[in-house]
Amino acid sequence: MTTSAETLLDRVSVPGGRPIPDAATGEIIGYAARGTVADLDAAVARARAAQPAWAALSAGERGAALHAAAAAVEARAEELAALVSREQGKPLNGPGARLEVGACQGWLHANADLDVPTEVLVDDADNHSELLYKPVGVVGAIGPWNWPQMICVWQIAPALKMGNAVVVKPSEYTPLSVQALVCVINEVLPADVLQVVSGGREVGAAMSAHAGFGKLMFTGSTRTGQAIVRASADHLTRLTLELGGNDAGIVLPGTDLGKHVDNLFWGAFINTGQTCAALKRLYVHESQYEDAVQILAAKAAGTPMGVGLVEENLLGPLQNPMQFAVVSRLVDDARERGARIVTGGEPAPELGANFYRATIVADATDGMPVVDEEQFGPVLPIVRYADVEDAIASANRLDAGLGASVWSDDAAAAREVALRLEAGTVWINKHGGIHPSVPFGGVKGSGYGLEFGVEGLKSVGVPQVITSR
Repeated sequence: MTTSAETLLDRVSVPGGRPIPDAATGEIIGYAARGTVADLDAAVARARAAQPAWAALSAGERGAALHAAAAAVEARAEELAALVSREQGKPLNGPGARLEVGACQGWLHANADLDVPTEVLVDDADNHSELLYKPVGVVGAIGPWNWPQMICVWQIAPALKMGNAVVVKPSEYTPLSVQALVCVINEVLPADVLQVVSGGREVGAAMSAHAGFGKLMFTGSTRTGQAIVRASADHLTRLTLELGGNDAGIVLPGTDLGKHVDNLFWGAFINTGQTCAALKRLYVHESQYEDAVQILAAKAAGTPMGVGLVEENLLGPLQNPMQFAVVSRLVDDARERGARIVTGGEPAPELGANFYRATIVADATDGMPVVDEEQFGPVLPIVRYADVEDAIASANRLDAGLGASVWSDDAAAAREVALRLEAGTVWINKHGGIHPSVPFGGVKGSGYGLEFGVEGLKSVGVPQVITSR
């Protein structure tokens, strides 16, 4: 247990480790362990040794441990939120760092109470067959830098509930906040059931090809997901891949834009646009196009941006210089191609490191990189359409298929369009909302496998059929 004077950062920062900067100021906030492939091998060996005893507990006992873990996270919530705000850049408030830590608590509690019931498939005079799920053994969880704590819990909570041990590899950009979270959770878990190996790409590559994992879970880019598929093929390791998105939204004619402006804006700009399932291209009917552009531009210009620990700020920086360069390139290219930058469209260096102003790009068209590529930043291109059929075709034409949304005051019309969109989740009159009991996953280039709810538990289990008579 920690002492009252000992901070979580004290516990996870390693003297001589790799320096980790504050995303907003560039100040060094701590030092991450330089994990190696040998460290990974040792962690997997310990996990394999600890897993059988954990699996031997009842589902209720493992659930109680997850409830206790959620309570431990709640007790250190403000400290965890401040650390993820500094390391990742997201503000404390709005859909920010405090929301992220709250989601960690919510997902731990929700998975604690979930179970996969044994399903009777056939029960007659000749055959009684049941389908059940057993642990896979050790789950490898490879996390991203955009929601480092929350997505870590999305991976570890169901894996632990199903009786698996877990080895986590956080992003090299945000290792400290994940190590701090795991440190808190481990206050209530048996030794070695949950471990972190902080390292670079070589550790991630070794995880992908490691024979010791029964399951790998990855959230990140499509390119890296494809590499994991190739590297894991020799061992036929089970995979859940939540990959890149380029989510489309379609505003149907006659929609009351003022009623939906907040949901539209935060659907796109949550976490300063650094969310896989954020709204990344918006198709608006020509009859309302300019109204939508101006309403969203006003919202973007009026939303406070700055250092995350300042309470009034709601938008933060890009997490790293690499992503800042991507956003700058896409906006500059759109300007050169004749798109209209209605607000934003430039860096904000006076705010700190890697800040880019919230940007609305009007007169964007399919084929522009700002539309066709995932911006993963505070940029929303708005595309004009004349016919709903054209908007549906545009939404479906890219390989991405994580999420999509339809905006309309006509529920029947919205559902009809939603059913035709090629995405794992389609929201109506909102975008990006998730629930721990509602399955979530992508199609096409956005990956495969489901997370959350009973389907998420099944994904970290191995099905077995028992047949008798």
